Amino acid sequence: MATAHKGRRSDRWMAYGFMMPAALLVGLFMYWPMIDTFRESLYSTSFINPVPSFVGLATYRKIFADREFWQVVVNSIVWTAGVVFLQNVGGFLIALLLNLRLPGQGLLRSLILLPWVLPGVVAAILWRFMYDPQLGLINSFLIRTGLSDHGVGWLADPGTAMAAVIFVAFWKGFPFSTVVFLAALQNVDQEQVEAAKIDGAGATRRLFDIVLPAILPVVAVNMLLTTILTFNYFDVIYVLTRGGPLNATAIFPTRIYEVGFGQFRFGEAAAYGSLAVLVLVLFVGLLLVAQRMQARAV
Repeated sequence: MATAHKGRRSDRWMAYGFMMPAALLVGLFMYWPMIDTFRESLYSTSFINPVPSFVGLATYRKIFADREFWQVVVNSIVWTAGVVFLQNVGGFLIALLLNLRLPGQGLLRSLILLPWVLPGVVAAILWRFMYDPQLGLINSFLIRTGLSDHGVGWLADPGTAMAAVIFVAFWKGFPFSTVVFLAALQNVDQEQVEAAKIDGAGATRRLFDIVLPAILPVVAVNMLLTTILTFNYFDVIYVLTRGGPLNATAIFPTRIYEVGFGQFRFGEAAAYGSLAVLVLVLFVGLLLVAQRMQARAV
């Protein structure tokens, strides 16, 4: 008995030993930068005064009193929720179409990946031409069809800029969701679907009663991934608007870049980075709670 107990304890320590290198790497490359960023936010450092001076939480009090910070929070939530919703709904609908037995299915599946493989900067420059008030194809189409009698400044108007950048992010990212959902749809039990069809279940009922419950774990994972990726998006929105006009599209990554590398207020940029992590954790936490409640309802 004592020998068996000693053997189990030895195995446990051996398991800890195998896990230790991975734990050290995760701590070194993931958690230490976050801890060091928070430490940096407690100091005031700028281009003029590069010697750090300890200010405690004063930078956070200054940020919380700044209206631009709250605009960044609202913009980040609108941006993330809008892109995640469009990418998941759009990706799922396109995956349903690609899952049908249509001629040229292989070619369509290849072409659908094109926006995703484009570098973000290239995609943003392409859409800047598309949105151009004078030469852009979108305004040209609206004027020729009579839907508008003048060119719209999509990226220059605070009322349309956020919607414009959300659409570009959706266009760039929906192939990722399409591929994920298409793979999930091909693993749905077709015998169960055929049995439901024989029993008289229509397409809508088969979708909601069989297909969606079967791929729900994949949907949850995809929503989580797209939320994290979208919240940290930088290149597309920065190239398109640089956070403008009038901070209408300023989100955490663009604000951190502007404060840190545009205004050289490194302590404030570190504080924005720490708060971005906190907002993202809250965002993902709410998403996980909502998904758990939805799974229980199903």
